[in-house]
Amino acid sequence: MKEKQTRIEFTADDGSITAFFVIEQVRIAGVDYLLVADKEEGEDSEGYILKEVREEDEQSVYEIIQDENELEAISKVFEETIGDVDIEI
Repeated sequence: MKEKQTRIEFTADDGSITAFFVIEQVRIAGVDYLLVADKEEGEDSEGYILKEVREEDEQSVYEIIQDENELEAISKVFEETIGDVDIEI
């Protein structure tokens, strides 16, 4: 049986809410990173790598990685961790 993916919601600065499905999570040098997709597994989707930047009131705050070098390095970690995914930057 296929395991159901975790669905999380993010609230943008403008108050809009966007739902993502967590593909994988890794912790590197004490920093949490999430690989998320805008649709469930098996559907064509856009993926994003998010970095935890701080915690507020027991809730984590994540941002899309902007630094190209960091994005490339973390995407390689996710490719190795998952194995059957190809991340295009």
